Amino acid sequence: MTPKQILDSFSETLMRDERILSAQERALVASLLQHAKTAAGANPETNEAVKAVIAAAIGETVAQRAFSVLGGSIVERIIESSSLSAGETASGAVSSDRSWSTLGPPTPPGPQPEHPGVKAPRKEPQPPHHSPTHRPLRKTPAPSQPQHPGSPMGTPAPPAPQPEHPGGAITRKVVTGSTVAAVERPEVLRANCVVLDEFLSPQELEELTRFTMEHEADFQNSEVYSPTVDKGIINDDFRRSRVLMELGEQQEMILERIKSVLPQVLERLGMDEFTIADVEAQITASNDGDFFHCHDDNGSEGVASRHLTFVYFFYREPRQFEGGELRIHDAHLQDTGYVSDGSYQTIVPQQNQIVFFPCELLHEITPVKCGSQLFADSRFTLNGWLRR
Repeated sequence: MTPKQILDSFSETLMRDERILSAQERALVASLLQHAKTAAGANPETNEAVKAVIAAAIGETVAQRAFSVLGGSIVERIIESSSLSAGETASGAVSSDRSWSTLGPPTPPGPQPEHPGVKAPRKEPQPPHHSPTHRPLRKTPAPSQPQHPGSPMGTPAPPAPQPEHPGGAITRKVVTGSTVAAVERPEVLRANCVVLDEFLSPQELEELTRFTMEHEADFQNSEVYSPTVDKGIINDDFRRSRVLMELGEQQEMILERIKSVLPQVLERLGMDEFTIADVEAQITASNDGDFFHCHDDNGSEGVASRHLTFVYFFYREPRQFEGGELRIHDAHLQDTGYVSDGSYQTIVPQQNQIVFFPCELLHEITPVKCGSQLFADSRFTLNGWLRR
């Protein structure tokens, strides 16, 4: 085959993959091209110029999504080859044509999602080196930090102001308090998480998005909590976003999917299996300028039984926001709280992706930039905690 024939064949394969371009996206592109052709009329040069601009934009999008999908596949193949070479049984290996969802309980009948792939998020040294999947943190006015902030996530880690490093990233020294005695806590906490792609079926994702848009009026300003107060307060210096607490069937849907992969997630995290005593879940909408400073999820007495955090990303396409990265920090114990080591893993929000990590890990959400400032263009997460 000639190089052109190979590329054409590869393009046809990508066109059929809903993870690369959805049917709605393909229809939108076709409509744009048709309108461009009509507007250009008899001027072929104008038509070709418009097609070239659209082609370049689509090419970048397809490349990014294709590399993401291939990355998960490559990781699975590495795991398979490593497991087989070590003589593990088939039940302990991930085969090249079967992925995580096949390792859990059988999936229910009806439309099912593409099998979730596994990604290993990058660990960023401090100061971090930026790459296409780790966008520089945009400069925002440095807010004054609360004396004793807390949050529904658990115990916060108010950062001390630090000089800004080249590339726009901000280094923070973050500390958390705790009601647990220091002798009962590990000296070092390493950033550790599991990322699964294509977690929900297209129908489930569409229903979740529709539900979220219909309940815009029910979203409330996010609150923060402190061990010294009985109820949450709004503190825009530490956290800014809006949340929806009543999820109805959407909570049951995400919980069933989580249960189907939970044994494998816990194994990858090095955590023991546990009985789920309770589940908390909310939908969080983050729009222009929204953020959440460094904190843990179970450092206060009221949330001490939280054990595993999950964060599911979704948004209206095409995506209209930037930023909003989830950063999970390495940390060490200092006095009665954990301090960030200055290195962290970065997860850039991707459609239909979920992240799991232990609740005690320090993490933050970088500022979101959304030019339209429309609710529908927000960075959305269905996030929550499994209690034991």
